[in-house]
Amino acid sequence: MTSQQRRTVRFLASAAVLGCLAVAAAGCKTTGFGDTTGSIALSPAPRSEAEWRRDSEALGARYRANPRDSQAALAYAQALRALGQRTQAVSVLQQASMQDPNNTALLGAYGRALADVGNYDQALDVLGRAHTPDQPDWRILSAQGAVLDQMGRHQDAQRYYSSALKIVPDEPSVLSNLGLSYALAKDLPNAESTLRRAVARPGADPRVRQNLALVVGLQGRFPEAETIARADLPPEEAAANVAYLKQMLAEHSERKKPAPAAKAATRKPPAIERDRAAGLVN
Repeated sequence: MTSQQRRTVRFLASAAVLGCLAVAAAGCKTTGFGDTTGSIALSPAPRSEAEWRRDSEALGARYRANPRDSQAALAYAQALRALGQRTQAVSVLQQASMQDPNNTALLGAYGRALADVGNYDQALDVLGRAHTPDQPDWRILSAQGAVLDQMGRHQDAQRYYSSALKIVPDEPSVLSNLGLSYALAKDLPNAESTLRRAVARPGADPRVRQNLALVVGLQGRFPEAETIARADLPPEEAAANVAYLKQMLAEHSERKKPAPAAKAATRKPPAIERDRAAGLVN
């Protein structure tokens, strides 16, 4: 994956917690690697860190009392991922899946947790065991696509999203994934049209609109991107999103500028100029 794609993924990952875009590079917590490209986890009701921490303590006690309780393991791991304790979540789900190797819900959560920590090959292997060809799970197909996008295998990812959409046509979370996959593959027109389909669907998460704003901005239509980014958000959060969007698009524009043409040298430059050209002096 290129540095630009990694930067884009970080932007999209930070969108999981609205209002954190301005400090995404500083490690803003997200809810973890969900079914959506760039680690966007679409949850119906965002929760505070204090709420997750309280739940984590209670769920941890329940899990330790009975490590064979698959539901306790799933709930505890979810709380750990929400708190950014991703390695611990992997450990909990690994042990639980060893105890209950045919539990597809556990395998699905374990695969997502592995992707959280960057173990993409293992994540694909585990997610592949979380459903079967004769009984495919569109959520797992979407998660598999998200992992492939993280690996830079965008065409493969898009095939998984297409398979998911055959099961749930116009599902907004899958359309969002597909749109972002197109964006990572630098196919911005297809990315925009797909994300617009996602935004138009009932129940589309507001974060999908932020992804659309990113793609519109990357095409140079920043006023339109800013209008989209400000929709659905309180003013403070919208300002944070727009500020980060401006920063990212400015960096994107700077990278697109052609390098200045070198002037033909008519004489050998002085030593100081040679050193400056080599980056050895200021």
